[in-house]
Amino acid sequence: MDLGEFITTLAGTGSDYWITRFVFQRALGLTYLLAFLAVINQFKPLLGERGLLPVPRYVKATSFWESPSIFHFAPNDGAFTALGYLGLALAVLATAGVSERFGTGISAAIWALMWVIYLSFVNVGQVFYAFGWESILLETGFTAIFLGANDTTPSVLTIFLLRWILFRVMFGAGLIKLRGDPCWKKLTCLFYHYETQPIPNPLSWAFHHAPRWFHRLGVLYNHFVELVVPFVYFFMQPLAAIAGILTLIFHGILFVSGNYAFLGFLTMVLAISAFHDSLLARIIPITPPETFPISPLHQYAIWAFTALVAVLSVPVIFNLFSPRQAMNLKFNPFHLVNTYGAFGGVTKKRYEVVVEATMDEQIGGNTEWKAYEFKAKPTDVRRIPPQVAPYHLRLDWLMWFEGIHAGAAYERGGVYFPSRWFIHLLVKFLKADRDTLQLIKHAPFGTEKPRFVRALLYHYRFTSPKERAETGAIWKRDLKDIYIPPTTLKIHHPGAMQPAGAGSSGLT
Repeated sequence: MDLGEFITTLAGTGSDYWITRFVFQRALGLTYLLAFLAVINQFKPLLGERGLLPVPRYVKATSFWESPSIFHFAPNDGAFTALGYLGLALAVLATAGVSERFGTGISAAIWALMWVIYLSFVNVGQVFYAFGWESILLETGFTAIFLGANDTTPSVLTIFLLRWILFRVMFGAGLIKLRGDPCWKKLTCLFYHYETQPIPNPLSWAFHHAPRWFHRLGVLYNHFVELVVPFVYFFMQPLAAIAGILTLIFHGILFVSGNYAFLGFLTMVLAISAFHDSLLARIIPITPPETFPISPLHQYAIWAFTALVAVLSVPVIFNLFSPRQAMNLKFNPFHLVNTYGAFGGVTKKRYEVVVEATMDEQIGGNTEWKAYEFKAKPTDVRRIPPQVAPYHLRLDWLMWFEGIHAGAAYERGGVYFPSRWFIHLLVKFLKADRDTLQLIKHAPFGTEKPRFVRALLYHYRFTSPKERAETGAIWKRDLKDIYIPPTTLKIHHPGAMQPAGAGSSGLT
C-alpha cells in the first residue's frame, strides 16, 4: 500500500472533502481580506516612506534573498498602496468564491498572487510584522494554491498538508508551554493571563475574576487540546472531526476572552480541514456538483509540494522535540513549513507605557499633561477594552511589548533603552503627523503640535468587583517611573528631539 492508498483508507476519498474545501477556501480568503485591510490602513504610517521604520532604509540594508519582496524594486508609498488594494481585491474574489469558478489555473493564480503580495509586505515589515501568525497565513496560503477549483475533486493529500500545519500550530504551542513558564505545570498561568495578555477585550475583566478552579481547569484543557488532540487530526472520522470541534471550542474561548489578532481565527480556519463532508453537510446546505479528477499536472504539483514539505519538516520536527525548542521560528525566507508556538511565558504584572503631551512652553509643577489614547491598549482606567480581533492593531501590540521591556528594565533598576520605532513615534506626535494620528484613537490636542511629550511607566491591574462598583473604573494603576522625560523637537533640527532639561520631569 502506497502513501496515497494509506491516506485514502484513513481519511476517505477526495469527493468526501468538497464542502470542506469550499468552506476552507472562503474562510482563508476572509483571513487574507482582514490582513490586507490592515495593510491598507496601517502599513504606510508604520513602514512607508515617512513611517516609523521606513521600508526604503530597510531594503537598502537587506538583500533580496534575505527577505524576498517586490518592494526591493519599488520601495515607495505608491507601490504599497497599489499592492495593498490589489491584495484586497483578490481576497474579496477568494472570499466570494469567484476564484474557484473558472478552473484550477485561475484558482491557483489568484492564491499564488495573494501569497506573493502578502509575503512582500511581511518580509519588509520588520518588527511590525514579526508575528507567528504572519508565517501561518503565508504557509497556509501557499498550500491553498494546490487545493483546486470547484469542478475538481479535492486532493486528500492537500487536506492532510493543512492538518500538518494545524498540528504544528497547536502541538508547538503546547510543548513551548511545558518547557517555558513553570506556571503552566502548576496550573496557575490563567491567574495572570487575562490581565496581562496583549490586548484585553470587554470580557477579560470577568474572566480574570472567575474562580481559581476555573482557571486551573482552563490550563488542563489547554494542555489536553494542544498536546493530545493534535494527533487525532490524522485519525479516521469521526475522531478527526471531534478533534476539530475541540480545537474550535478552545480558540472560541480565546476569542471571547481577549484579542489575538487573526491567530485564533486562522487556527479555526485550519481546523476546518479536520471535518468531513458528511458532518458539514448537516450544517451547510450545499450539494456538491459533479466533479472531475484533477489533471496529471495538478497531481504532480501536489506530489512535488508534498515532497518539499517533507524535506522542510525535518528541522521543524527536530525543533519540536528539542529541549531548546524555538518559538515561531521560520527556517526559510518564504515562510514555508515553520515552527510555531505562543505564550510559553506569561507576564505576572502588566506594565504600560503612557504617552502624554502638553502645550505649555515651560515645564513645571503646574504643567498640564494629557494622554494619547490608543485604539485598544489600556490607558484610560475607565475605558472598557474593545473587541478588535481578528483585525490586527499592530501599533497597539508593539506598545504592549514596549511595556514588557520597560517593566523588565524597571525591575532591574530602571535603565531604559526605548525601541527605535517608539522614539520615532514620539517625534511623529510632536509633529502632529496626520497619518500617525490615524493609528490611535485620540490625540489630546488633535492636529495641533504639542510643545512637549513624555512617556511614563505605570503598573496596571484590573479593579476588584467592589472597586469597579464604587469607581466605575476597570483598571487601577500606579505610576512607577519616567520612561522618557519631557522632550521637544530641536529648533534647528525638526526631526530630532531633545529633553526639556534636568529637573523638569513634571511629575509633581
